[in-house]
Amino acid sequence: MPDDRPPAFFGYGSLVNRATHDHTPARPATLAGWRRTWRQTRLRPFAFLSAEPAPGSIDGLLAAVPGNDWAALDRREAAYLRRPLATGDFAEPLGWAARVEIYTIDPAHQTADRHPILLSYLDVVVQGFLREFGEDGVGRFFATTAGWTAIHDDRAAPLYPRHQPLAAAERALTDAHLAALGLPVIRP
Repeated sequence: MPDDRPPAFFGYGSLVNRATHDHTPARPATLAGWRRTWRQTRLRPFAFLSAEPAPGSIDGLLAAVPGNDWAALDRREAAYLRRPLATGDFAEPLGWAARVEIYTIDPAHQTADRHPILLSYLDVVVQGFLREFGEDGVGRFFATTAGWTAIHDDRAAPLYPRHQPLAAAERALTDAHLAALGLPVIRP
């Protein structure tokens, strides 16, 4: 008997922000045995957010891929490899999804260089976490993410292609967490 349930992806960064995609249904979820980390690649001079197996858990968004049509999402996530996840790694039952996949940076692209993090990219991620998980969820995002580097402040002229309009309170929330981390800020 064919499985009519759609596959799904687990987004843990910009894909948590529903304003950056139209995949539905979608719902918040927690994935055990993984952590977020900033990775540098040869593909661009700014860090990518990735995930890797590790003790602990991370919040994110589970979203369906109707019709098993991964093409647009794979183009968006071209620097990443798509890999399957065990549905038992989620805190919630996943009876609605046939399978779940996650995007992680392709090791072939990684470099030891230390690229800064685009603030316009981070703003999109934080906005998504605020909308899905509230301020406590934003705090968990910062606490469960490794590999922080300098911040490239591009808010005045965003370089991230899916940047979003931000409320003053959203900018202030990101800025407060960055200040607590004590990261250097590069202003072009």
